[in-house]
Order: sequence, then C-alpha cells, then structure tokens
Amino acid sequence: MKRPTLTLAAGAALGAWVLQRTLRSRYSFRGKVAVISGGSRGLGLVLARQLAKKGARLCLLARDEAELARARQDLVATGAEVLTVRCDLTERDQITAALQETIERLHGVDLLINNAGVIEVGPLAHMTREDFERSMAVHFWAPYELCMQIRPHMRRRGGGRIVNIASIGGKMAVPHLAPYCAGKFALTGFSDSIRAELARENIIVTTVAPGMMRTGSHVNARFKGEHGAEYAWFAFSNGLPGLSMSAERAAAKILAAAARGQPSLILTFAARFAVAGSALAPNLAGYAMRLVNRLLPAPGDASGNILRTGWESRARGSGRSNAHVDKAIDRNNERSGCK
Repeated sequence: MKRPTLTLAAGAALGAWVLQRTLRSRYSFRGKVAVISGGSRGLGLVLARQLAKKGARLCLLARDEAELARARQDLVATGAEVLTVRCDLTERDQITAALQETIERLHGVDLLINNAGVIEVGPLAHMTREDFERSMAVHFWAPYELCMQIRPHMRRRGGGRIVNIASIGGKMAVPHLAPYCAGKFALTGFSDSIRAELARENIIVTTVAPGMMRTGSHVNARFKGEHGAEYAWFAFSNGLPGLSMSAERAAAKILAAAARGQPSLILTFAARFAVAGSALAPNLAGYAMRLVNRLLPAPGDASGNILRTGWESRARGSGRSNAHVDKAIDRNNERSGCK
C-alpha cells in the first residue's frame, strides 16, 4: 500500500473512532432503568447517587434489608425513583424473581451494573474450597446469571448497557487474595468474551478493573490468618495517598465509560501501570509478588481459619491510623457490620 493511501486509511480510521466516541458520549441516563447489584453500600451506592442525579430510575439488589432501607432513604431524599429488592445473588431463583419484579414495576431494564462483591483476605494456608466457591458464586456466577437472564429483555428493547465491575485483581494476581482474584479473573474473562457477541444485539459491555478505592468497604471485608495484621495492611493500602481513588471519582469515571460504550476501564493510574507492567514483564512481576508476599503477615495458628469481618479484626487504635479511609464508612452506608 502506498504511503498516501496508508495515511488516508489511518486518518479515516481515527476519524471514525473519534466520531463513534462523540456519538456514544451523547448517551443519556435520564429516564433509563438501572439495576445495580450490591447497590446498598460502598461503590454501588455511590453509583446509584450519581445515576439518580442524571435522572435514572434505580433498582438496588442486596441481601441486607436494613442496608437497603437506609440506601433507599438516602436516595429518595434527593428525589430519586428507587426500587429495592432483597436478593441473595448466590441463588439463581432469587435473581430470576428480582429481575421479574424490576421489569414489572419499572417496565424495563436499560443498564445493568454487576457490582456486588465479597473480599476475603489472608494467607492461602487458611483458605478452603468453600472460600473459593463463595468468591466464584458472587463474582462469576451471579454476573453470569444477571447478564444471561437480562439479555433477551435488552435484545427485545433494541439494546442496553452492561457494566461488570471486576478488579485489578482480575488482571494480575495479588498475594493473600487468592479466592478474590480467582473470582475476578473469571468475571474479567467472561465480560471480555461476551462483549463482541452482544454488540451485534446493541448490548454494550464495559469491563471495569478498579485499583485501590476509598469506599469504606474495608470494614466489611473478611479476614483470615493474623486477623489484626491482615486488616491493618489491607485498610492502609486502600487509602494510600496518590495511589487510591475516592469512590465518587471512580463512579463518575465508570458512568462516563458506560455512556461512551467504552470496552474497558482500569482505575487508577497506578493500577494501569501495574497491569501494563505485569503484561509486558510477567516474570519480573512474578518475582515482585514473591517479595510482596514476604512483607505480608505469615500464616497463624488454628484460630486463623476463622473468617472475621474487618470490624472484628481491626486492632485497638487502628481507626486513628486508618482515618484516611474510615471517613467513607458512614458516608457510604458501611457501618451495618459494626460490633
């Protein structure tokens, strides 16, 4: 191909890409029905708040009725239209019933955000098959069911948008998070694999891989091993200055990506750098993770097999040292597990 022809082709491709992004960025959430799994607290609640401001009609799915009630009160106070449905996302029949209720009461679904998650932190020595099964149930099978059950409905409506909230832990493995990473890797692979096929039905899929975020959810993560030490490093890491992102900023970027129909989004810059480094130099990344693991707490005694929440694990005085991340606890409805 001659140089002028090659230049023209490259320019046309670039122009088409810019035009596509411009047209997709005009997508409006106003009047759209958005279903958010795990929408009662943390990032899910922040996403709901921002969608409400954009005029969306909301359906929040979560297991805890008290959390759902508080989230609904929070959103209704802003004038939002909100439906809350108690749903155990590990139960297929409950997912089916929740979607049927949503469609019947809100007359459709335009946006699905698979946000629900469980974080278990601790050495592999204390993890069991049940821990891995729980992660797969919430991070893979629940999004799978929601996507596959909502697909025919979206197809009949002429299209829709699906946002799958995975993690940097679904792009690169992190020590002491083996069950979580296994589930998030599965979700990332599923989300990326269905994107091209669903696009033919005008169902746009966005895979999101957040890095560290200040959502307040560290107190509702669950820990094994040396509980206090595991909680301390995890909570501190989630609020590292310059490396973590506020839930509000993350939510804004996620919704902007969904409106554009962006295939993939990695948050933050540090996470993008880590993912790129892992892809370009996997051996170096593997050696680095060995070093990181040596800096993390060693396995404990038999008491380390007990799964405890962040509230139960935090050592006396840790609230002061983690004040930078604790600020989001009350703001994002994370205090329900407080002991």
